Amino acid sequence: MPLWLDKFITTYQSLDADNLELLAELYHQDIIFRDPMHTITGIDALSAYFEALYQNIFYCHFRITQVLKNGEQAAVYWQMEYAHKRLNKGRKITVEGHSLLMGKEDKVICHRDYLDLGQMVYEHIPVLGRIILWLKARAGR
Repeated sequence: MPLWLDKFITTYQSLDADNLELLAELYHQDIIFRDPMHTITGIDALSAYFEALYQNIFYCHFRITQVLKNGEQAAVYWQMEYAHKRLNKGRKITVEGHSLLMGKEDKVICHRDYLDLGQMVYEHIPVLGRIILWLKARAGR
């Protein structure tokens, strides 16, 4: 397994608000990070994003479920369990997703997350959550 991929798996399974400095060891200075809501370029901007994110999260744990690699690219499938002050009354939320990664110079240069934003956020907001769940049920018929 390439060093950058091994670092990614190890770091994400232990990442929390107290060790965000690990991001600089994991990500290339020119990192491009994308998730369903953001596109972030550069390690400084990504570090600031994670710092803001972890201010409202009091628990977050990733469990890697599968890794597919091909040269300097990999797809990492994961299950994230987290608790946010303002979502789901502070109770844990579980989200499944995967990350498409590209490595360069033993660091991650590109990171794109694929996940269900409804499962992660919208379903846990009062009123809106009920609407999202209703829409999902109707779409599944």
